[in-house]
Amino acid sequence: MCVLVAITVAITVAVQVWVDDPIEAGAIVLAVVLPITIAVVMQSLSMMTAMFRALAGTVTSYRDGDFAFSLAWERNDELGDLVAAHNALGDTLRRQREGLVQRELLLDTMVQNTPVAMLLCDAGGHIVYANVAARKLLGGGRRLEGVRLADLLEAAPETMREAVARGGDGLFVVERDDEEEIIYLARSGFRLNGRPHELFVLRHLTVELHRQEVRTWKKVIRVISHELNNSLAPIASLAHSGGELVKRGKHDQLAKVFTTIAERARHLEQFIQGYARFAKLPSPRPELTAWSEVVDRLRAQIAFQVDGPLPDARARFDLSQLDQALVNLLRNAHESGSPIDDVQLRVRRLPNAVAIEVSDRGTGMTEAVLSNALLPFYSTKRGGTGLGLALVREIAEAHGGRVSLANRDGGGLRVTITIPQ
Repeated sequence: MCVLVAITVAITVAVQVWVDDPIEAGAIVLAVVLPITIAVVMQSLSMMTAMFRALAGTVTSYRDGDFAFSLAWERNDELGDLVAAHNALGDTLRRQREGLVQRELLLDTMVQNTPVAMLLCDAGGHIVYANVAARKLLGGGRRLEGVRLADLLEAAPETMREAVARGGDGLFVVERDDEEEIIYLARSGFRLNGRPHELFVLRHLTVELHRQEVRTWKKVIRVISHELNNSLAPIASLAHSGGELVKRGKHDQLAKVFTTIAERARHLEQFIQGYARFAKLPSPRPELTAWSEVVDRLRAQIAFQVDGPLPDARARFDLSQLDQALVNLLRNAHESGSPIDDVQLRVRRLPNAVAIEVSDRGTGMTEAVLSNALLPFYSTKRGGTGLGLALVREIAEAHGGRVSLANRDGGGLRVTITIPQ
């Protein structure tokens, strides 16, 4: 207001002097208006410069994750629009940060209170995060952040140290107070903030495995009871019928009774031997064997076709156990409804392993059957024991290998045994 009054007075005086001396009037205007204009411009520039500095400061705060700042600009101009947009951005970032903090808090609460022990280690082997379960399992409840994992494992059970040193995932057993605790170790590596880290997850499986063991034993008992009843009930009935035939003097019919009893007894014997082989599978004794010898042994027991040439190089495996596994697979292929000519055996040489494939053109398997086919005692066959494919898997894993099943395009099934060499 004072600036406007001074300018108005200067202009009024200049107008009055203008009539007598225009030059003097101009000098009056310049002497009064110019300094005031410069002062006003400098003040505006100073305010704008201060605002720009404030904007730069708040941007730096945003970059550092601090969104608590806001700016004020009273003028309704372009700079005011910029400040308003800047404040709106800060409000949005602040709300997003609050949402992230709430989610992080919820996630941390869940991780801290899960019964699964979790450890996060940096590239140097130092623990950067440990939940409550990990503290109880490895540190007696104390904080573990900053401790080297190697130092922590020195006081841990030997089986745990071996499991960590072995690498990869797996089970190990810890003895505590004359009881065994079964723990599953899973580990995975990833980069966090551009640096390599490794996550260790330790889960107690004792109760779960015991529960599964009880379910398995119940199923075994049901299967065995069913099979025993299917064999013993007819034997008992036939024995009674044989006694009645003897009483009646019909000795000519006894031969048929005894033959049927022998067949049922032989079936029961085979059933028991199958369980015994599965339960007492010996450790394999690998020896270098030619593939032609494997094929000759199999062809003496069951019909099949060889798909492609056999590898010239011999492979190392337990011939007796591999023969047993392949006979089981070839019999399954015959029972699938496949034409005999489509039951095929193929051997492929891999860089560090050998793959043995048994394929057919039968009915294949549904997704549900595929996911359960390798489990012991699982069978879709009437009167099946569910031990054939389970025994194949046991033999493959005893050799350090694996078994995979897949339906074929055009129908049928392919079972692949992979054995490292």
